Amino acid sequence: MSKLIASVSPHISSKRTTQNIMLDVIIALLPAAIASVVIFGLRSALVISVCVAVCVAAEFLFEKLCKKENTIFDLSAVVTGMLLAFNLPVSIPLWQAAVGSLAAIVVVKQLFGGIGQNFANPAITARIMMLIAFSGTMTNWVAPFTDKMPDAISSATPLTAAAKGTASMMPSYLDLFLGKHAGCLGETCVLAILLGGLYLLVRGIITWHTPVVYIGTVALMSFLCGQDPLYQIMSGGLMLGAFFMATDYATTPSSKWGKVIFGVGCGLITILIRFWGNLPEGVSYSILIMNIFTPYISKLTRNRPLVGEVKKK
Repeated sequence: MSKLIASVSPHISSKRTTQNIMLDVIIALLPAAIASVVIFGLRSALVISVCVAVCVAAEFLFEKLCKKENTIFDLSAVVTGMLLAFNLPVSIPLWQAAVGSLAAIVVVKQLFGGIGQNFANPAITARIMMLIAFSGTMTNWVAPFTDKMPDAISSATPLTAAAKGTASMMPSYLDLFLGKHAGCLGETCVLAILLGGLYLLVRGIITWHTPVVYIGTVALMSFLCGQDPLYQIMSGGLMLGAFFMATDYATTPSSKWGKVIFGVGCGLITILIRFWGNLPEGVSYSILIMNIFTPYISKLTRNRPLVGEVKKK
């Protein structure tokens, strides 16, 4: 008689592994990575490399010290490093990028139990920590397509220009779409992000619910508030956040209605911060706040078994 194995649900057999999923995410991030190098120069590749290397090394060393199973080959640390780098300006000092990477892996991910146990997105949380600790360098935006040193030419992001009402500094729709403006490494080129997002949708890594609802909420609220919806959609980190960070498996709801609620919440908080807050951008804060509400949203929208009564004849 064969041995009977008892285990907790779910009892679903699938060839898709964490490594496969993370590899698809890395492939989806490559267009934005290439675009960042084209737009901001080779230092962009250096910042990305430092973040990825430190994230992988931090995960390896932490698990080694704690005598835990090594998980660097699931590629989740690589994804965290790339996403953190995409949320940094090209002029960021490399040691600060390394500190942020350590915080993402050790503080946000590993101290909460590792992959799947963290309550918040590591890259987003690390970025917010860096905004608080290194506010000067984290908001030192530089103009794209320059041969000078990254810290030599300062420029305003589209959202900053819009907030100040500086029409002459506001890029055109085409410039926003192609990434010809100042901003974080991975958020400027909408075209590259859309290519990556479409790849994730085709591969079935993410569903349309959160990205479409998030972006749609921002567009609708922008219109109701008398702002330009298309400009708000293509500015800042909205597209990057909607496709790559608001769809994180561990920190966002898994049910369809949960994803919808999550997207609406992110959109509303983003608009509140952009239009009435002290900061021009609110994507990172909105996703982090909604990460905190994820357990409650999941509980509210979880699938319930259909229970019927058996009537006696």
